[in-house]
Amino acid sequence: MVITYQGGQCFKVSFGDTTIAFDPIAKNSKLPSTKFGADVAFISLNHPNFNGADQAAHGNKAPYVVQGPGEYEVGEVTARGFGVKTIYEGVERYNTIYQVRLEDINMIFLGAISSAEIDPKILGEFGDIDILFVPIGGGDVLDVPAASKLAVKLEAKLIIPMHYDKTALGAFLKEIGAEGEVATDKLTIKKKDVLEMEGQVKVLKTA
Repeated sequence: MVITYQGGQCFKVSFGDTTIAFDPIAKNSKLPSTKFGADVAFISLNHPNFNGADQAAHGNKAPYVVQGPGEYEVGEVTARGFGVKTIYEGVERYNTIYQVRLEDINMIFLGAISSAEIDPKILGEFGDIDILFVPIGGGDVLDVPAASKLAVKLEAKLIIPMHYDKTALGAFLKEIGAEGEVATDKLTIKKKDVLEMEGQVKVLKTA
């Protein structure tokens, strides 16, 4: 599995012939938009910063778009979505937390959550988390203390921060005890690699 960061909350996850897009950035977002082909696009919140599914199309091929709670199976990808309320740009909205399994790796993508208080029933559905994608930038999403506390609580083997600026990233790495972590262009990982980790943090450069 290869993971690259596209900025904002957008990640490209590839395994073999399968490519996933998490929160692709739309053309009308204030963030630099993303553009790459994907088989499946997961949208956590209906906002231009996260809902650019058309940017995950390639040629005549459009991705299967997952937007909202439910159970999904697309090719080798199995997923579940859990709806939670959040506040984004001062408005109460619904955010979807996704549990995605690919190559026997259990990924939790928190989306644009603003509160670390998640229903225990939802948390109980996650199982053993291999990779956790967590927003850390504050403002409309979790701030550093809340993000760190939630990441530790969920006991993820690997934590990948998102939705941040340089200041927030530095504070998060200090808070979670990962100072000195150097950003890399991409993450290539297998299930056996994840099993050897325990709360490790990985920072990815924006592609």
